[in-house]
Amino acid sequence: MSEANKNLARRWFEEVWNQGSEAAIEAMFNPEGKCYGFPGADSVLVGPEAFKQIHRDFCRAFPDQHITIEDVIAEGDRVTVRWRATMTHLGGGLGLAPSGKKASITGASFIVVRDGQITEGWNQVSIPDLLQQLQ
Repeated sequence: MSEANKNLARRWFEEVWNQGSEAAIEAMFNPEGKCYGFPGADSVLVGPEAFKQIHRDFCRAFPDQHITIEDVIAEGDRVTVRWRATMTHLGGGLGLAPSGKKASITGASFIVVRDGQITEGWNQVSIPDLLQQLQ
């Protein structure tokens, strides 16, 4: 089970973020799934539609974003992913005029998988650090 869950986490970052696939969100994120800590530390997104709205904004702002997975650890139904994202601010999806500046952030995601879908995800990422790089 742990290996399958690690593969699901890898697919999530590759298909959802690197490829920008909304169909992947539908396939991998449980309809009742919860995402905590993205885009803000206190944010809670429930279900694929809520996640897709934030995803669209982020992809519009950073159409060239790329996430590199640095570590994946799994035990049972839980997966931890440490990652690095690089991107260029080319669009206005975050409510800011495009700056053309390159940015890099690191983060970690803690995922619970049930029946082959993500049911919960906690994210540690500093959006204020990202926004500071765009000034």
